[in-house]
Amino acid sequence: MEFKETYENRAQNSCLQLYELATGKVTVLAEIPHVIEAPMYTPDGKAILYNSEGLIYRYDFASGEITTIDTATCKACNNDHVLSPDGKFMGISGNVDGSVVSKIYTLNMETHELTEVVSTPWSYLHGWSADGKLAYCAGRQVGDDMEWDIYTCPAAGGAETRLTDAPGLNDGSEFSSDGKTIWFNSVRTGLMQAWKMNADGTEQAQMTFDEDMNSWFPHISPDLQKVVYLAYHKGDLEPGEHLADKNVEIRMIPAQGGAPRTLLKIFGGQGSINVNSWSPDSTHFAFVSYKA
Repeated sequence: MEFKETYENRAQNSCLQLYELATGKVTVLAEIPHVIEAPMYTPDGKAILYNSEGLIYRYDFASGEITTIDTATCKACNNDHVLSPDGKFMGISGNVDGSVVSKIYTLNMETHELTEVVSTPWSYLHGWSADGKLAYCAGRQVGDDMEWDIYTCPAAGGAETRLTDAPGLNDGSEFSSDGKTIWFNSVRTGLMQAWKMNADGTEQAQMTFDEDMNSWFPHISPDLQKVVYLAYHKGDLEPGEHLADKNVEIRMIPAQGGAPRTLLKIFGGQGSINVNSWSPDSTHFAFVSYKA
């Protein structure tokens, strides 16, 4: 069974927004007459990048202008992308042949040179550490089964290391800003829940215990204090699915764990916060909601 999804050309308007943590204020940056997904800040805080219909776009805060990022021959980028901590490279999940078979590439943001880093299909990037490692979800054939687990490899290319082997889907892996931990989501205990582990895969610990929600894509803030995540209502989908066009919540927990707090209730899901969308100063995060 394939759990991952790529972009879809849905007949919808997308609303790119910011949430201010101190006040709860929501600011609309842009309303776009097609589907956009996975907003993320640039490390300098000057722009937000997102994907749409196979391409990557940049929203500039100063001008409000939206421009297309040159991703070389990769024109089938999906919503699993990240920037290197220094902003000089972008990690892209997608394919140069236009298909949905996702591999992982790095793009030099100055020269736009594209390098294939993970050549095995069904690989979806979510994290880039300060010491130059990528963290990603990958489907790998093990015997008669396709198993979805968390892997790491050098950003420059090299052998991958499998970090999880729990039954079911393990996904959404991203490094904390200090590179010491990886946050991810896993269905191993029934419903989808947020988990964290050491960067080498040890000490895997469940961090949410939602009984009425499936909890996806935990994003730890740069100051290492809080985690926001996407929560689907139990029964709206299977625990291993992250679908679009659902009534969902964006919730937050302390990074050390604790009771969740609902920050937002939106119409969204797949595409709303697939990658870490915290501002560099940990005061805001970006998200996308949709209108039919």
